[in-house]
This record gives sequence, C-alpha cells and structure tokens, in this order.
Amino acid sequence: MSELNLILLGPPGAGKGTQAERLREDFALAHISTGDMLRAQVSEGTELGKQAQSYMQAGELVPDEVIIGMIMVRIGAADARDGFLLDGFPRNEQQADALGEALATLERRLLAVLLIEVSDDEVVRRLGGRRVCTKSGHVYHLEFDPPKHEGICDQDGSRLIQRDDDHEQTIRKRLEVYHAQTAPLIEYYEKEGLLRRFDGRRPPNEVNDHIRATLATLRLEDKL
Repeated sequence: MSELNLILLGPPGAGKGTQAERLREDFALAHISTGDMLRAQVSEGTELGKQAQSYMQAGELVPDEVIIGMIMVRIGAADARDGFLLDGFPRNEQQADALGEALATLERRLLAVLLIEVSDDEVVRRLGGRRVCTKSGHVYHLEFDPPKHEGICDQDGSRLIQRDDDHEQTIRKRLEVYHAQTAPLIEYYEKEGLLRRFDGRRPPNEVNDHIRATLATLRLEDKL
C-alpha cells in the first residue's frame, strides 16, 4: 500500500486544523505541525533543538535546513512509516524545493498536496466572529455558535473578548502574507501534478468525505 505522505495547504481560518485531526484519526498519520515540532525539539534539548534555540534567542528565523532536519527526524519515527501530514511547512517555493530533495534522500515522496480553498472575506467572517471567555478560554462565534447573552460566557458569566489576532485588520495582514509567500505553492505543486483542491466553504464532514475519496482514488492509481 502506498504511503500517505501529504501536505496541507490553505489560508488561516480555512479549517486545516479540523481536517488535519480527522485525517490523523482516519489514517493513523503522523501529524507534523512545524510549530509544535520546533517547540518539542527545543524542550527536549536535542542537537537540532539547540541549534534552533540559538537562532530564536538571537531574534532570528530558524534556517530552513534546521527545520528540514527536524522534519526528516520526525518522519523517520515509527508512527510516520505509513504516512505523514505536514502542516505549516513548506511556506514558500525554496522550502518546497528543499523538502523534495530531503525526501528523495530517504526514497520517499509526496502523494498529494491538499488545498482547502476559502475566500478572504470568508476567512474574515470566520475569524472575526470569534469571541473568547476571559476566564475559561471557551470560544464562541457570533454567527455559528453565539452565547445566549451577548458578551457573556454561558458557562461562568465571565466577559467575552475579541482577541487581537481576530480583528479584521490583523486578519487581512495575515492573508497578505499568505498570498505573497505561501499561495505561490499552489501553482508550484499543480505543475508537479500533486495538488488537489477542496471547497472549504462546505461543512467539515463533507470536506473530509471529499478528501477521503480523493485519497482512496490516488492510492488506487498509485498501485496501477
């Protein structure tokens, strides 16, 4: 059976986290979030973690080769033998090139790049409507999951706030970064024949069903 080596792409608020969790459970994939992986390596004091920490303490970005090194260690773990789901990497074409070269040294390859598509206005609608309880951290949404009383948490009566990251101006800036740096990967992986598109406006269950059906087809084609 072919390995399910996947990359998850899409703008903030597209629902990548939800789909990543479902794919991890559906296929027993190793979900590799580069942010979580970086923190774990630093916390464990590995050699790569120490290298990364030295850059972080100096206020510099961790070089691609260090991140790639961590990814290669992670996908060599037992739980990633049958497949992995990369989330948050690559972020640009240079990183995509480096990732492809590194995977080739391990005689592994990507099966697909899953793009969850959502418009900028929909992202603003989703993220801008979030409200968070100041005490418990419980999350509401003004449209999809509103509190019974405006501005008040149903569970403990604490005040609900809008986080700075969820203000429209901040969301638009994050989207600008996404379009400038990460969106070019769409064409990059389309040329490689790896890109598969999914409508992120659909309910999460429907998106998951579409992804599962697509992966089943890809696995079948890979056997032929």
